[in-house]
Amino acid sequence: MSGVIEKEEVERIVLSFAVQAQKQIPVNFQKARKRVIVISGPTSCGKTAFSLKLAQEIQGEIISADSMQIYRGMDIGTAKATLKEREHIPHHLLDIRDVYDAYNVVDFYYDARQCCEEILSRGNVPIITGGSGFYLHSLLYGPPSGPPSLPELRKALEAEFEEKGPDALYERLMQLDSQYAHSITKHDKQKIIRALEILTLTGKKVSQLSWKGRRKPRNYDFRCWFLYRPKEHLYRRIDHRCEKMVQEGLIEEVMRLKQEGILQNSSASQAIGYRQALDYLDSPQTKEDFDKFLDAFKKSSRRYAKRQFTWFRQEPLFQWLDLDLHDQEVAVDMVRQDYEYGL
Repeated sequence: MSGVIEKEEVERIVLSFAVQAQKQIPVNFQKARKRVIVISGPTSCGKTAFSLKLAQEIQGEIISADSMQIYRGMDIGTAKATLKEREHIPHHLLDIRDVYDAYNVVDFYYDARQCCEEILSRGNVPIITGGSGFYLHSLLYGPPSGPPSLPELRKALEAEFEEKGPDALYERLMQLDSQYAHSITKHDKQKIIRALEILTLTGKKVSQLSWKGRRKPRNYDFRCWFLYRPKEHLYRRIDHRCEKMVQEGLIEEVMRLKQEGILQNSSASQAIGYRQALDYLDSPQTKEDFDKFLDAFKKSSRRYAKRQFTWFRQEPLFQWLDLDLHDQEVAVDMVRQDYEYGL
């Protein structure tokens, strides 16, 4: 009889252990919900379609990490998700500023984190999607820091920018901080001047100063992916998309935005596609001018993609995923499984 009792006692203990383990499943699941997926990649690689598919699979909500999609009316040139695409998948940080309003990386940091908290509180999955490396780096490691602006120095740098042009100051920044210079364009006046201001005031590079010693915020487990395609194929996709944007009315969009004040915003007016279209609108608009505009648009887009590759090679948290090697469903499932089971 004692042997039977001992056996029943063992079975009771095992059953109790199983019940307790089962109770722990919701807790572990809630911990997994604290994970945040980050999807990036070069322009035209297919981030939007990928993120929409992923969001459908895992009850996700998309947070845009595109520095220009925050502006109302900048739709075609930023490849913003259409209203139809947004019908069933909630999107955040789209159309939150007028085109003449300022918006910066610190604004994005706090806005994106607030969105993450709200999405997680609903039991859904935040999927941060975009190619702005500077914005994503801020989200992962905290907003950049730097000395307060010195009005006299800022005024002198702005005057020098107007007198010598963007090439001269961008070249100086390239010599002093090539890593940061490669992350922006020579036409990004605000970032060039701010970087030179920081270098002058501190003697330190922006690429080293901004996040030196910072670590990932502990309250999120970022699952980061860099989607890409071989450059030869990617560049063909870029050229095709530039042509498609023009066909869909990019020039007309820029004409309207010009009336709405885009020239008051140095960042928005220098965005790829918009800057070239503004130059075209200021030309006699001959066929030769149009061909020149389209060629410049394509070249700038390809150069931007190249800079994105360079930037994300320095980002250790990102896993790289070649979309030419994997069917979309397989690639999406890889990201889903990493979200659910990855260590």
